[in-house]
Amino acid sequence: MDFGKYIKRKREIVNQALDRCLPDENKEPKSLHQAMRYSVFAGGKRFRPILAIASFEAVGGKGKAILPVACAIEMIHTYSLIHDDLPCMDDDDLRRGKPTLHKVYGDGMAVLAGDALHALAFELLLQSKNPQVVYEVAKAIGTEGMIGGQVKDLEAEGKKVSLKQVEYIHTHKTGKLLRASVRAGAILGGADKATLSALSSYGEKFGLAFQIVDDILDVVGKEEVIGKKKGSDKANSKATYPEVIGLEESKNLAKDLLTQAKNRLRVLKNEKWVFEKLADYVYERIG
Repeated sequence: MDFGKYIKRKREIVNQALDRCLPDENKEPKSLHQAMRYSVFAGGKRFRPILAIASFEAVGGKGKAILPVACAIEMIHTYSLIHDDLPCMDDDDLRRGKPTLHKVYGDGMAVLAGDALHALAFELLLQSKNPQVVYEVAKAIGTEGMIGGQVKDLEAEGKKVSLKQVEYIHTHKTGKLLRASVRAGAILGGADKATLSALSSYGEKFGLAFQIVDDILDVVGKEEVIGKKKGSDKANSKATYPEVIGLEESKNLAKDLLTQAKNRLRVLKNEKWVFEKLADYVYERIG
């Protein structure tokens, strides 16, 4: 299948599933449900749910059992963005080319919408009836994962940081959930130990490269493509790879990490091309 058609089809499947999983906007409390839907359907590439679906299918998983897990992961990602954008965090006005949730619904509703998406995500994860899947996602977003990375990101603002510190922030704040997306799909699909290990390594390399590319795009990307103001990382004194090692070295590192990620796929028999193309697509975003 053509990669573009594959991605388009998977996004459609994810969006349809998200629509079914989210509360109707006319159900009370209407304002909360409308806010949740505003952020979830504000756009986005759906990388994380697509990675979960791809890994599920690559190890032989069949049917729609992966969809609640894929939706849960996207809801968690969305809730993290809602909270990231708040005035007490990054204070961003735009997300995915649209006004951020707190600009439309207010700070309080943004906090509550994020909390509600977080709670709903775990309802959906439990539908997998697989404790290991629930554990993987919970671990990836806790103090040793996404939230821990966010703490270090906040603490690093305006300070001179080392390469090791930036790697920690990116690996935890962004990389852990991307890695968990791959692992959750593989576990639910019944992956053997060697395949799970290979996919985990892919997810780890892919996750770090993904955030490095985001750092690069904040410097060289077009605002209509990245969906937010260019240069916001520098304006907020964020710890980024271009700030620490320069733009060209950041590009080289991202490319090297994605090559390493693809090299981990040799053990796969099915759908290897999807993961390779996803890695290529991430780097091609630089232009």
